[in-house]
Amino acid sequence: MAVGLLAVLRDRNARLYMAGVTVSGFGDAAMLLAAGVWVKELTGSDSLAALVGFCAWAPALAGPFIGTLVDRARRRTLLVATSSALAVVMTAPLAVRSSRDVWVLFAVLTMVGVGTVLMDAAETALIGSAVPGELRGDFNGLVRTAIESNKLIGPLVGAGLFTLLGGPVVALLNAVSFLLGAVAFSLIRVREPAPAHRPRTNWAADTAAGFRHLWGHPLLRSLVVAGACAMAASSLSSAATYALVDTGLRRPAAFAGVLTSVQGLGSVVSGLAAGALLRRVPARVLSAIGLVLFALGALARLTDSVPVVVGGSLLIGLGLPWPLISALTMVQRETPDELLGRVAATANTLIFTPTGLALLAGTAMVAVFDHRVQLLAAGALGLAAALLPAVTARARRRPCPAGPVTARARRRETGTARDGGKDA
Repeated sequence: MAVGLLAVLRDRNARLYMAGVTVSGFGDAAMLLAAGVWVKELTGSDSLAALVGFCAWAPALAGPFIGTLVDRARRRTLLVATSSALAVVMTAPLAVRSSRDVWVLFAVLTMVGVGTVLMDAAETALIGSAVPGELRGDFNGLVRTAIESNKLIGPLVGAGLFTLLGGPVVALLNAVSFLLGAVAFSLIRVREPAPAHRPRTNWAADTAAGFRHLWGHPLLRSLVVAGACAMAASSLSSAATYALVDTGLRRPAAFAGVLTSVQGLGSVVSGLAAGALLRRVPARVLSAIGLVLFALGALARLTDSVPVVVGGSLLIGLGLPWPLISALTMVQRETPDELLGRVAATANTLIFTPTGLALLAGTAMVAVFDHRVQLLAAGALGLAAALLPAVTARARRRPCPAGPVTARARRRETGTARDGGKDA
């Protein structure tokens, strides 16, 4: 594991990309929490404060259309331009003074959401040109580790700065983080071919082409669906956390922070180990293992034992990143460069859209049912999703009646491809 991680850190492009993603993601994590608190303080409305998160998440629904732009431009240039534009956008909250101005925060966070979708797709596509194939498993694991670390540290910094210095300072921090990200991305050395010219009237057709590639590829389809199930199950489990702490463990609400921190620690370890595991087992196997670990962790939360519940949170953190990393890595390996922006954005939309929808469902369920009902549902969904890659693998091993099997297809089936060898 250490050898692969060190190889990633020695790669100049990988280091710069990691720096750009980490610093911009840190600013986002800090601002998202502070914005919710800011709206709550200005308006006194819990629903308006919750709307902050929706504004940042909603643009993901348009991911396939936004991702088409990535395949019409040079990815590094697009990253630098988008990061720079968001740095300017994040200066707008400096004008927020009263409840009449909260629309500015909603507009800014919606624009940041659009920019984030665009950057996520561009970053995934750029990796194909900037990072060697044999490093992508370790690289994607490190990126996931950085994202999870930001989720732990960013909100604490955002809340602290908001309390001490106010919302405008947090907005400035986010603006600076986008600017630093733009600098890091601009220093990446990569030769990108000029994007093929496409008439504007073909935008819908281009979007559909990305979806067709993803959905027509059995392995990618199964991994993306498994990732979507993992995120939906995670939302169901998360929505039950406060009820679990209150009625199950009979602890104060602040104990939820302990469970969240333990889960975050598990995710950090999981991300660091992902690359080494992808060199040893097929991506479909790693995805299934992650889903089983997640399911066991969710089911462990059915008990009233604090040690068992804490251990379950650790298992959730260990298992949840692996379906996501497996899906992302295989999207990069199995997608032609000219389609990668659209396919990556479509995959992100399919994987992460269930997060918000399941969170709403989980919130409704916890108000009506015992919290154990949705924890059981989350565990069952995780176990069911773990079967998807296995079913796909059996289908792919059936002999094809239409013509001979090529050498490339045979290598893909047996998992002997050069760039990691574990793509099935």
